[in-house]
Amino acid sequence: MTVTTTGFVAPGSGDAAFTPPRLAEKARELAAAPQEWLHRVRLDPHGRWYERLHLDADHEVWLISWLPGQSTGFHDHGGSAGAFAVALGTLEEDRVRARRDVGAGQSHAFGPGYVHDVRNTSGAPAVSVHVYSPPLATMRRYDVDADGELVRLADESAADW
Repeated sequence: MTVTTTGFVAPGSGDAAFTPPRLAEKARELAAAPQEWLHRVRLDPHGRWYERLHLDADHEVWLISWLPGQSTGFHDHGGSAGAFAVALGTLEEDRVRARRDVGAGQSHAFGPGYVHDVRNTSGAPAVSVHVYSPPLATMRRYDVDADGELVRLADESAADW
C-alpha cells in the first residue's frame, strides 16, 4: 500500500491485475480503516455524497455516503471490474430479479458489465468504499420496463462525474 498526497492509504500502483475478489479485499481493508477517511464524509440531503480518494493507471477508490432513500439507480461500470464494501450502516443491492443486503464489514465484487442499483433502504446513514479497475471510463444508466427487463437510458463518461 502507498500513501497518496491526501494522506489516504490506498493500494499501490503496481497492482495492474486487480481481479474482482482482490478488489473486494481492498475495499474491505479500506472500509475497516475509518481513521483514514471518516473526516472527509459529508451527508447531503439532496443526493449521495462521493469523493474519489485515489486514482492511478490501475485502479481508483471512491468513498460514498448515503442517507436513507438515496440510491444509484440501475447502472453498470463499463469495462471496469469493481467491488464495494460497507463501512457503516447497510445498503441494499438490487439486480432486478434478486436483492441482497450488504451490511457493515461486508463486500460485494463484480466483473465488467455488471448491472445493479445500490440504495440505502435503512433508517440510518451508510458509508461505503468502492474500488474499480481499470478506473471508470464509462457507465451506462438503465431503467426497468413493465416486463422487468433492463432498458438502456444513457451513457456517461468520466467527464460527467
